[in-house]
Amino acid sequence: MELPPGPHDDPRTWDDDSDPEPEPDPDAQAEAYVSRVLSPPKFGLAPPSAPPLTAPAAFPGVPEPRVASKGLAVEVPGLLSLPPELLLEICAYLDARLVLHVLPRVCHALRDLVRNHVTWRLRAQRRVRAPYPVVEEEDFDWPAACIELEQHLSRWAEDGRWAEYFCLADGHFASIDSVLLLEGGTLCLSGSRDRNVNLWDLRQLGVEPSQVLVKALGTQNSTHKGWVWSLAALDHRVCSGSWDSTVKLWDMAADGQQFGEIKGKAAVLCLSYQPDILVTGTYDKKVTVYDPRVGPALLKSRRLHSSAVLALLADDRHIISGSEDHTLVVFDRRANSVLQRLQVGPPQGLEGPGRCVAQPELLCPLSLPQLDSYLLCMSYQEPQLWAGDNQGLLHVFANREGCFQLVRTFDVGHRSHITGIKHSLGALYTTSTDKTIRVHVPTDPPRTICTRSHHNVLNGICAEGNLVVAASGGLSLEVWRLQA
Repeated sequence: MELPPGPHDDPRTWDDDSDPEPEPDPDAQAEAYVSRVLSPPKFGLAPPSAPPLTAPAAFPGVPEPRVASKGLAVEVPGLLSLPPELLLEICAYLDARLVLHVLPRVCHALRDLVRNHVTWRLRAQRRVRAPYPVVEEEDFDWPAACIELEQHLSRWAEDGRWAEYFCLADGHFASIDSVLLLEGGTLCLSGSRDRNVNLWDLRQLGVEPSQVLVKALGTQNSTHKGWVWSLAALDHRVCSGSWDSTVKLWDMAADGQQFGEIKGKAAVLCLSYQPDILVTGTYDKKVTVYDPRVGPALLKSRRLHSSAVLALLADDRHIISGSEDHTLVVFDRRANSVLQRLQVGPPQGLEGPGRCVAQPELLCPLSLPQLDSYLLCMSYQEPQLWAGDNQGLLHVFANREGCFQLVRTFDVGHRSHITGIKHSLGALYTTSTDKTIRVHVPTDPPRTICTRSHHNVLNGICAEGNLVVAASGGLSLEVWRLQA
């Protein structure tokens, strides 16, 4: 078991795990930690003081006045003298940010308390009272997870009664199919079947309603010549994909001016924008990679599926695509080849694990057992990949040493296609064509803490900062502004 740093240890060695030891049982570790770190400190003797100077007696036989002795320090009851269980109980009532950033400055004992992840693991489990996280991680950020969990639970407490709701219904005249938040949630982009991409300034919500809608991107009658189906962003650069087979690039730092265009051969259904690549998933079953820094220039195009590509994610190692052909393909960017072609059999119970089969690239997915459903949306925070399908189910894949495995399948209450998903350390949002948005805690299984019904289908969701925005088939953006 790794011991916490002592009072005189070099702070630079606090997080040194160059020589990791096997992780013990979490419960045993927690009990040992409580008895070790939180035991009351032992008060010692104060340094001896010099004997007091005494004046000679004025009259013989008269005793000298007594001088108070300062040799021993009196032990005064304080916070650190409390039993360990009470210290943990007190910290549980303090805000997680205060515990993380302020208590370490008080004393070494509280610093050791805060810097041990067992404290945060116990705190998180007390909050959610369910298995968490769904995918176990050796280097899971427990302090950050606790902060986000508690903030999420507080914002949506009492069925979300403290969340401000806004309906932005005066910007599009056709169904909105994609939504994207920028700059910490201050700006929003929406793509619609009216062929426009609209820019919204959400800072004006409740202040100047007439100034919330800024403009439609582009200089002609519409942003695209076909339905706008997908949006992606990297910092201040944004791309929009359309059924007109084009991807247009926009610079939000230059007032939304267009700075590039890609003309393809099929409808662009999904996008992923990374620093060195721009990836498109198209109706003609292909995943295509461009270099957005040059041109953008075409790098490669592969037909990875036997049907339209509906969902797409990318990072510095993988390109992950989901298709109507009931498969999930993991492409290895470094090896420039298909790493896995994942297929899941019928789930053994809605909360049980399914099967995950890795197949070589040359094996046609049509010759394999197919998914009962196909994936429509994905959210990835390594090592967890969450995906929603056309039957209203959530699937969780784990990236274990470069191999993705299906570990859990959940029914979170949706009765139809899950069209949007946003997952983070402490929050989970889903939208569906059953006309609901559901707010969950990402436990095993997810706990739904709030449900909002709408008068039309919901086609996607985005959450950033204290804003949550859903795209509606009823021509509106549904916005919730949460407590900051």
